[in-house]
Amino acid sequence: MRTLSRHERASILRRAAQLLTEEQDLFAQAITAESAKPLRESRTEVQRGIQTISVSADEALRLDGDMVPLDAAPTAKGYLGFTLREPLGVIAAITPFNFPLNLCLHKIAPALAAGNTVVHKPAGTTPITALLLARLFHEAGLPPGALNTIPGPSKEVGDVLLEHVAVQMITFTGSAAVGAELRQRAGLKRMTLELGSNAAVIVLPDVSIPEVAQRCAAAAYAHSGQVCISVQRIYVHQDVHASFVEAFTAAANGLRKGIPEDPETQISCLISEAESERVASWVREATEAGAILHTPLRRDGAKLTPAVVTSAPQQSKLIRQEVFGPVAAINPIASLDDAIAAVNDSDYGLQAGIFTQHLPSAWQAAREIHTGAVLINETPQFRADHMPYGGVKLSGSGREGPRYAIQEMTEPKLIVWKL
Repeated sequence: MRTLSRHERASILRRAAQLLTEEQDLFAQAITAESAKPLRESRTEVQRGIQTISVSADEALRLDGDMVPLDAAPTAKGYLGFTLREPLGVIAAITPFNFPLNLCLHKIAPALAAGNTVVHKPAGTTPITALLLARLFHEAGLPPGALNTIPGPSKEVGDVLLEHVAVQMITFTGSAAVGAELRQRAGLKRMTLELGSNAAVIVLPDVSIPEVAQRCAAAAYAHSGQVCISVQRIYVHQDVHASFVEAFTAAANGLRKGIPEDPETQISCLISEAESERVASWVREATEAGAILHTPLRRDGAKLTPAVVTSAPQQSKLIRQEVFGPVAAINPIASLDDAIAAVNDSDYGLQAGIFTQHLPSAWQAAREIHTGAVLINETPQFRADHMPYGGVKLSGSGREGPRYAIQEMTEPKLIVWKL
């Protein structure tokens, strides 16, 4: 792979993007069949996957080094210095179930663009999409052995990737607990960790409450809340808290529930019955501690109706941990300072949002919220696939987005030339 020119790598990626465009219905159906993601969202994921490959192809052409002004040192007159960016070698990519195509591509496409090879371990519940993707890259002309997809138990496959001397980097998306274990055991291997979150939104009284409530509800319940940046905590100014809760609850109740294959379905089910029960138990725990549930809590196997909770205690799991299910906790705040303090009172720090028309408030939030990204007049579920994406604290380390991932997946080599 490292001997392929930038143009050759980009051409393979562009061919892969074209093949994915031609087979997008197949991939969307596979995502829905494996993960129960509503078909409308699976189609969007495929479109985003095409974008991720295309941007990676562009970045393959832009991969370059820097000139180093060695003669700025008095002892280096007559010396020329420059850097090359070289691929690391073998990269292990460990990916989750919730975006079985696009989150794989955020690791695979930049790695290939940079001239690395990849061993990909997909989630145990969604291997078919990953295998279809491996076949697609093969048909696009990727050299044999450049992408190796190995489904199987995490313990068996993951341990080999973690311990094998040939693996130079591990890029992982998953839980904070597993990420911490990987980091402890990885030794000197380079790592990018995209971990958990309990994404928060601040809503101030100078915005359209019905509109913002609709947008927050859509961001809370997409894929039944099984998105790292799903809206989980909402801090609404006390003057508009009641009206926001009313509008948000109406939006949640209005989401169309059904089978994932129906293009009109907005809420289907969680990845397993065990996850559905876990999320429901967290809601029950919060209500027993004084939280108020504004929607009926109905569970049927893996199906769980959207839950709207207010006055959730600060120490409840709904506030402290990552729900990863269709639940939003809406609590009142008296001031922006209180809201920022509540957002930052978390072990996680992936993305957060604020809705306001007041420029100083927006800037204060942007400067003082401790997350990887702050979105102004947008929910934290927003992600453009070429932007730097990653978090702080238990939300991980390193950044994804093709340009930024390629920086993580290459290393600079300094060339010094005495003229």
